[in-house]
Amino acid sequence: MPATRKPRQRLWQQPLHLTYSALFLIFWVYTGLTTPDLKNWLMENVLTLSLIIFLVAFYNIFRFSDASYTLIFLFLLLHVYGSQYQYADNPFGEWLKGQFGFTRNHYDRLVHLGYGLLLTYPMHEVLAYGFRLRPILTYLLPVELILSTSALYELVEWMVADWVYGGGEQGMVFLGMQGDIWDAQKDVAMAFVGSLVAMAVAFAFIRKRQEV
Repeated sequence: MPATRKPRQRLWQQPLHLTYSALFLIFWVYTGLTTPDLKNWLMENVLTLSLIIFLVAFYNIFRFSDASYTLIFLFLLLHVYGSQYQYADNPFGEWLKGQFGFTRNHYDRLVHLGYGLLLTYPMHEVLAYGFRLRPILTYLLPVELILSTSALYELVEWMVADWVYGGGEQGMVFLGMQGDIWDAQKDVAMAFVGSLVAMAVAFAFIRKRQEV
């Protein structure tokens, strides 16, 4: 049940939300202080700050469920950890590369998968309880939104690489292509797959709860 149906409480009356806020702020500051490339960290965190501003601005207008706030929190951690380093050099991605014999650092793929897997259900809640759309639309539209915003992100990322980094080698590093000409398409595909899985799991859980 979404938190919008509960009596409204201020942020300081929500221990879970306060904990998430404090942990994220600490981790965000830590990554900024320890990043070897501050310019890259700042560029990567533009969208992070946009999402945070959105969540704060609408906190007393639309309240997500605790499950959605948990999913959003996990995605933000994934993304901010990615911003600490160039994605192609992310330590966890390097560990995965060594453990499984990958030919590239796949941390960027993991974040794109997480985008679809972790943010689709919060979108479902907005459509279901904020806009009160027909049930079928609350399952289809989040997948379409993930797919379209993923494609839009790739376009924005390309423009940043071209305009800010001059389209040179540093721009290619920012894009995290690692020599893969289909990198953008694969990133969008990962988000799409994650979104499909998220909606399938949500549908199954909601149907099961309704049958009880």
